[in-house]
Amino acid sequence: MGRAKAITLIILIQFILLHVTKSQQGFEESLAARTLKQESHDTHEVQCSRERSRAAWQIIDDYLMPFVEEEGYQISADCRLHPDNDLFRDQERHKIHLDVSEWRCGYCKKSFRAERFLDQHFDNRHYNLLNVNQSKCLADLCGALHCDFVINSNLLKAKCNPAAATRNRHLCESLANSCFPISQSPSARRLHELFLRQFCDAHTCSGKAKPFPRGGKKQTNLLYMATSILLMMLLPLFYLLYYLYQRDMKQETQVLRRVSQVGRKAKPS
Repeated sequence: MGRAKAITLIILIQFILLHVTKSQQGFEESLAARTLKQESHDTHEVQCSRERSRAAWQIIDDYLMPFVEEEGYQISADCRLHPDNDLFRDQERHKIHLDVSEWRCGYCKKSFRAERFLDQHFDNRHYNLLNVNQSKCLADLCGALHCDFVINSNLLKAKCNPAAATRNRHLCESLANSCFPISQSPSARRLHELFLRQFCDAHTCSGKAKPFPRGGKKQTNLLYMATSILLMMLLPLFYLLYYLYQRDMKQETQVLRRVSQVGRKAKPS
């Protein structure tokens, strides 16, 4: 009888523990759901692509700004290509790339394993630093600046849409006219012509013109770097071999001189 009571008591305790465990799990799941919901509420949606804005600015920086700086030309703030007209420019400037897998927020110094996590952090925690009251989406200019070609060069081989090409060409020409007015100065006239050749001429379905024919910012070539490092490593070896060769030649010359002197002394008078 006592044994039966003990078994019953054990079963009752197990039942109570199981009930408490399920209740705790339910509470934790509810808490996790509320936390996730709160984070989703903290996420602010901006009607502007950060990735395409970044690609557009990279194109401007690589394929336009070197020529603008060479001319000493100041782009007007009214020009849509001006840095102040990039919605994400201030946040992009506050990205600190420390290592391949380490990015840091310049506002709060928090670290992340990848740039996309830092982008999400900006969207969640530093949304208030975006000037969303003005229309400053640089991604809107991607059609004129060939962002798709830079993001995925295989798209150049895709079937051309004449209507899209015409639309992008008109946008491109309007940028040239507003940012580099021909009547403003000789520098503006030269940059206007360069912008047409660099960006606008490729908006055609003929396939003859390619984007950025004038080139751009000089990028460090990996092959050039590897060759330079290899030469730096081989140069000391070359000098060592040259030194040993010169030393052996000098020793051989000395031996020949001694042999020649001995031969002259051995001649009969």
